[in-house]
Amino acid sequence: MPTSPPSLLFICTGNATRSVLAGALASAARPEWRVRTAGTFVVEGQPVSWRTREAFTALGLTANGHRSTQMTADHVAEADVVVALACEHVAYVRRNHPEAAAKTVTLHRLAAHLPPGPQPLAARVAALGPAGADLDPGWEDVEDPGGHEVDAYLRCADEIAALMLVAVPLLAG
Repeated sequence: MPTSPPSLLFICTGNATRSVLAGALASAARPEWRVRTAGTFVVEGQPVSWRTREAFTALGLTANGHRSTQMTADHVAEADVVVALACEHVAYVRRNHPEAAAKTVTLHRLAAHLPPGPQPLAARVAALGPAGADLDPGWEDVEDPGGHEVDAYLRCADEIAALMLVAVPLLAG
């Protein structure tokens, strides 16, 4: 029986850089996947900044008219996996959407520990024990480049791209 493509939700704070970059990389690598992005503390409808556009360009991507979106219960319910770009986003989901804690994991943890294999993605994510995992910002956070110069955005993009190179094949099984 064929499995449906995974539904992924990438989250960061403002849905202006980190989650947007990760989502765009996932969509570019696997166009058949259902990919959404959202933020935990968003000014709705904002376009990406020129610095973020520079980071997109450096990765050979475009922002495609992106507008920031606040994460909702519907986003969480529709996602097979919620991929957070920092520990604070996992903590936000645990507080505000506890039903999704078992499917919410940082991108760093996902890339480092998601088991490959033929098992369904939800089962492999659950094997990480994300609902009760101790969070470690020291290695799990992708630093927010907001408020910094363009070089911080480019470093952020490079870090996310490197993580996605590892994560995409693992997510695919």
